[in-house]
Amino acid sequence: MRTVRAEGPAESGTSDGLAWARFEPTRDREPVGGVVILHGAGSHKESHFDFARVCAGSGLAALAFDARGHGESDSPMDGRALDDVARMADVLRGRGGVERVALRGSSMGGYFALAGAREARADAVVAICAAPALGLATAVRAGRFPFESDRHAIVALLKEHDETAAIEALDAAGVPVLLMHAEGDEVIPADLSRTLHAAAPTSSKLVVTPGGHHRSIQHDAELQGESVRFLTRALTSR
Repeated sequence: MRTVRAEGPAESGTSDGLAWARFEPTRDREPVGGVVILHGAGSHKESHFDFARVCAGSGLAALAFDARGHGESDSPMDGRALDDVARMADVLRGRGGVERVALRGSSMGGYFALAGAREARADAVVAICAAPALGLATAVRAGRFPFESDRHAIVALLKEHDETAAIEALDAAGVPVLLMHAEGDEVIPADLSRTLHAAAPTSSKLVVTPGGHHRSIQHDAELQGESVRFLTRALTSR
């Protein structure tokens, strides 16, 4: 029996307490751009190594990181969450040798991708089953998330950054956004992504799949390919 081992990251490290792993394009290609991958609540960077490998196979540098309070990153999640997105984008620019960087986030990570895109100087965003700020704040207050956090600081941050206002700003700036949602999402209704799409009619694209569940899009090979094609077009257009 032949054992096949999945390609690991080219490099891993920490920056300001944030643990990250960087993937390089395969076949010694120069990257056409970079993608920072943001996980959901209670998840960790390794859960999205599959997408990072798809990016690398398509000529994109990729960096997955553990949000504070998750995985190998230190300290509770706090008011630095959006600064952390920008920090990771700069790490990928510096260590991955890319100028143009996009964000791809799922659930809580989808919210942070939208809300943090301007500060991170993102050239494109993919938001999968993006969580609303109000829902995240409610869950944080109730202690429903399985990660350590500074609840007051996180709730204050969420109050200041509404996802609809964030995507409207991206639309005004001409930053392309791909919204993806499963109709069968049992955690976050697909209508939230429809509302976001309506708020950004010029620059956003909406894909709603029949059936599925809250995590189905993240690891579906066909839909990962859709994300990568969208990101490659956005990062190579001038």
